[in-house]
Amino acid sequence: MGVHLQEAMRRAVDESDKVRGSTSPNPPVGAVVLDVAGAVVGVGATQPPGGPHAEVMALRDAGERAYGGSIIVTLEPCDHFGRTPPCSQAIIDAGIAQVHYAVADPVSYAAGGARTLARAGVAVTTWHDATPVTQGPLRAWLHRQRTGRPHFTYKYAASLDGRSAAADGSSQWISGDQSRARDRAERSKIDAIVVGTGTVLADNPWLTARNPDGSLTDHQPVRVVVGTRPIPPEARVCDDAAPTVFVRSRNIDDVVEALKDHVDVVVEGGPHLAGAFFKAGMVDRITAYVAPVILGSGTSAVVDAGVGNIADAKRFHCESVSLLGDDVLISLVPR
Repeated sequence: MGVHLQEAMRRAVDESDKVRGSTSPNPPVGAVVLDVAGAVVGVGATQPPGGPHAEVMALRDAGERAYGGSIIVTLEPCDHFGRTPPCSQAIIDAGIAQVHYAVADPVSYAAGGARTLARAGVAVTTWHDATPVTQGPLRAWLHRQRTGRPHFTYKYAASLDGRSAAADGSSQWISGDQSRARDRAERSKIDAIVVGTGTVLADNPWLTARNPDGSLTDHQPVRVVVGTRPIPPEARVCDDAAPTVFVRSRNIDDVVEALKDHVDVVVEGGPHLAGAFFKAGMVDRITAYVAPVILGSGTSAVVDAGVGNIADAKRFHCESVSLLGDDVLISLVPR
């Protein structure tokens, strides 16, 4: 019994999300192959740079069962020779009859796969709703193609009254276990984490991606520490669990330059660093973990964001809201 194309696209999105963080600077793409009866016979996702793309992985998985079938893919199949041959030709050689893709490739030298496929007699369809892809696994990569710089997500945990730390500076733990577990798992899907020297000196964070059992994941983001204050060699960010880059500057342009080869970057604090990113217009998304606690005083999540009056307020659109235990996770993007 065949599966609905909508289900197949969801599976492709899920496959692409699994490889986030391991494909940069290439996009994390997912693909699903259906046989002539509509049954799933192959799934695949982009491999690390130099490895096969999602379509090739899915076609290998399907083998001869792909002939006459369909392939559902989150990004238009590439049409150029790079470190790997064009996916459009691999699809033609496999005898695929139909291609459904969610997002057109914005890279000029790689685009054109849909045209090549159509010329070869393959039926090509653009997916009706690309939102799960553009707001999901391909968000950061598409942003980089548009802007030429990394996609910056400001992530923070705060009390109901907007405090990221209590009056005495303590902040462990404002958010609950489920929020922290999600955050540690999410780190395995990004390229870099940015914090200020103040956060390192106050909290001594490890900034690593971890499995549910606390062990380190295979992929670790680069730890980027911004500021001019010296960091003691015994700080946890100085160990060999993950690479660390020190940006001895308070200039956001210097941070962007240090991350020029990265795609998906999370800014974790502190409040002055966050304010500098807001002031520079460099916050592309916010993920806010709001805990059901009141602190009454203490450190604000953001300081000096360049807002002098209500007309200058940085306004955001809410993409999603979800519960993590008693915490609320809010995803927002600039209006």
